[in-house]
Amino acid sequence: MKISKDEVLHVAFLSRLKLNDDEIENLNMEGVIDFANKLNELDTENIAPTNHILDIKNVFREDKIEKSFDRDEILKNAPQKQRGCVVVPQTVEE
Repeated sequence: MKISKDEVLHVAFLSRLKLNDDEIENLNMEGVIDFANKLNELDTENIAPTNHILDIKNVFREDKIEKSFDRDEILKNAPQKQRGCVVVPQTVEE
């Protein structure tokens, strides 16, 4: 199955991957698809489904209502504030 450059770009977009031209040309999508098809041929009937390879469990606790900090006390220590909120540097591109 031949994968077009447009299909590679579409999958990269969906995966939120930035690929340069060299990576796009050398990406072996056919190999990835062939490998996935081989995995689909495996007999997994007696294999228990898992969502993590380690036996990890969430530990839940009861929520407790506790005294919180006063907003004005917190804002006194903030280097920058605006409309009752702490101003922080932008971390995400627009």
